[in-house]
Amino acid sequence: MELIHIIALAIMQGITEFLPVSSSAHLLLPAELLGWPDQGLVFDVAVHVGSLAAVIIYFRKDIVDLVLAWFTSLVPRQTMSQIDQNNSRLAWLIILGTVPAGLAGLLFHDVVEQHFRSIAVVAFTTVFFGILLGLADRIGRRENSENNIRLSELTVLMVLVIGFSQALALVPGTSRSGVTITAALFLGIGRVDAARLSFLLSIPIILLSGAYKALGLVGQVNVAWMELFLGATFSALSAYLCIHYFLKTINRMGMMPFVVYRLLLGAVLAWLAFFA
Repeated sequence: MELIHIIALAIMQGITEFLPVSSSAHLLLPAELLGWPDQGLVFDVAVHVGSLAAVIIYFRKDIVDLVLAWFTSLVPRQTMSQIDQNNSRLAWLIILGTVPAGLAGLLFHDVVEQHFRSIAVVAFTTVFFGILLGLADRIGRRENSENNIRLSELTVLMVLVIGFSQALALVPGTSRSGVTITAALFLGIGRVDAARLSFLLSIPIILLSGAYKALGLVGQVNVAWMELFLGATFSALSAYLCIHYFLKTINRMGMMPFVVYRLLLGAVLAWLAFFA
């Protein structure tokens, strides 16, 4: 791969992995519009490693608190503070919320790869789930309100709803972050907490997805390590900045800019699918 391809694809992956705009929709564009070659499975794993590193580094304190509280909860008759109890409960809920997407990936990954990776499908899902995101932002908009549901108030049913919505992201164009934020907003969770929960849920699912793809690399030789290093690095840097600024600005700008962007992107993809 040429250097410009590596940098552009890695940055695109890093940004779109966590913004509610669909990374798969964007990764179709360079090949369709510019004739770039497919980046391949090895590079795909590398940029996912970069995205995973970014979200782990950004939420490192939260992750340490959640993991320690979770392990403490396994010890019988262990006294825990209220904060640790909340962290332990959230950790269990994140595990529970990962199960639907994990099972869906194992059961339906090959079906999706064979039948749902067309530009027409991606165009439809980009637009459809973009509209849902806009509706969720309108209906669930209660920022700075005492009625917002906090992460400490999540129920098992709420997390299962968000978890099953995350499973839908197996279909290209849906956007994993977009569909989980949409579900959280519909349930009455505030924008920032919805985004934080989406990012925390992304950690195990990106890890599982990367591990699954890495299995396909067993036995491969002639690996271009410099390409992979650059891909992972630029993906990590762009993903970290994306998470930081998204959480800083989401209350002020809301989801509508992403909704409009998805509608325009879907229109471009539809044009490519039916008229180009």
